[in-house]
Amino acid sequence: MTDRTAVAGGRTGGEAAGEVVPDAAPATPAEAAGSRADPRPRNNRAWLLVLPVVVSVAFTAVIPLMTVVNFSVQDVFSPVDRVFVGLDWFRQIARDPEVRAALVRTLLFSAQVLLVEIPLGVVIAVCMPRRGFWVSVALVLVALPLLIPWNVVGTIWQIFARGDIGLGGWAVNNVLHVNFNYTLDSADAWITVLVMDVWHWTPLVALLAYAGLRSIPEPYFQAAQIDGASAWATFRHIQLPRLRGVLTIAILLRFMDSFMIYTEPFVVTGGGPGNATSFLSILLSKIAVGQFDLGPAGAFSLLYFLLVQVACYVFFTVLTRAGR
Repeated sequence: MTDRTAVAGGRTGGEAAGEVVPDAAPATPAEAAGSRADPRPRNNRAWLLVLPVVVSVAFTAVIPLMTVVNFSVQDVFSPVDRVFVGLDWFRQIARDPEVRAALVRTLLFSAQVLLVEIPLGVVIAVCMPRRGFWVSVALVLVALPLLIPWNVVGTIWQIFARGDIGLGGWAVNNVLHVNFNYTLDSADAWITVLVMDVWHWTPLVALLAYAGLRSIPEPYFQAAQIDGASAWATFRHIQLPRLRGVLTIAILLRFMDSFMIYTEPFVVTGGGPGNATSFLSILLSKIAVGQFDLGPAGAFSLLYFLLVQVACYVFFTVLTRAGR
C-alpha cells in the first residue's frame, strides 16, 4: 500500500483501528523554490521610470561634486593649464586663521540660534489655540515669515534696522536712547543678524512643535485636569515627551540652516563691519567668487561639506539616544 493509500485508509477505517499513518514525503528543494516563486511576471522596463531621477541626481549633485574634487587637488591657471598639487589646498585651508575664526563665529551663531529659537518656538506652540476659528488665523500669522524669500528677508531687515530711516533702528536710538548702528558696530551687527534669524525661522520650530502637540489625545489633558495637575506638570509629563521627536527634527533643521546661512547676513551686513558677521559660507563665497581661487575654494567646499555631515550625524545620534 502506498503512502497516499495508507493516509486514505487511516482517514476511514484505519483511524478507528489505531493504525499509524506514515507522514508525507518532504518536498524537494526544487518544489519548495517553485512554491515560493512569484507567479506575477517581471517587467524590468519599469526601471526606466527611475532613469530621470538618476540623471537628475547625476547632473545636480554627482557631477558638480566631482568637479569640485577635481579643482581641489589642482592649481588651475586656465582651462587648459593646470598643475596637480595633491592635498596642498586642504592643508592651506585647515591652517588659515581667517577660516578658523569664521568657523568659531559660525559655531557661536548656531549655538545662540538653537538656545533662542527652540524654547521660543515651543512656548509659541503651547500658547497657540487648539480648536476653533482662531487656529487657522494663528497658523497663518505664524507661518508668514516662512513665506518670505531669503534675499527679501535681508532687504527688509537692512532697511528696518537702519538708525536713520528704519523703524526698528530709530526706535532703539530715540525711544530706548541706545546708540545703535549695525553698519559700524560689530555687536550691533551681530545682534541684528541674530534677531533677523530668530524672526525668520522660529515659526518653523513653532509649527513643528504645534504639530506634535496636536497629536496628543485629548483624554490625556482631561486626566491631568481631573488630577489637578498644574500647567507646568502637564507640559513636563504629557506634552514634552511627545515633542521629543519633532524637536529632534527642529534642532537638526535649525542647526543645518544656521551653520550654512549666507544670504540674509550678506544682504544686511555684507559680512561686516570688518569680519564680525563673516561666517563660513560668506568666506567661501569671497574666496570662490571674489578672489576666483578655484583650488582653495574647492578644498574649502569639501571640508565645509564634510563638517556639516559629521555635525548633523553627531546631533542626530545624540538626540535619538536621548529620546530613548
